[in-house]
Amino acid sequence: IILTEQTMFYVMEWKIRTGYVGDAFKKFLETGAPFPGVTMHGRYHAPGSVNGWIILETDDISAVYRHAAEWAEFLEMKTTPVLNDEQAAEAAATLNS
Repeated sequence: IILTEQTMFYVMEWKIRTGYVGDAFKKFLETGAPFPGVTMHGRYHAPGSVNGWIILETDDISAVYRHAAEWAEFLEMKTTPVLNDEQAAEAAATLNS
């Protein structure tokens, strides 16, 4: 397997595991949840719930893995690679050529 370094955007969706809200909040407040190796475009928390999202950009998918692993005790995470409109249009244009 050959992995190439290409800058990609990702959306990470999280949900705090049942029974870990207090521990997750404590770790977040104590550390600020740094995310080295990525450009974080935003971290969003849904009021009144245990859900949230991070929009990030990186060419180092292992940084995404490390962050998810660091928080795995407290959070269920789903990571989705995403395209912006320009990238999606470029890809769509090749379908009819």
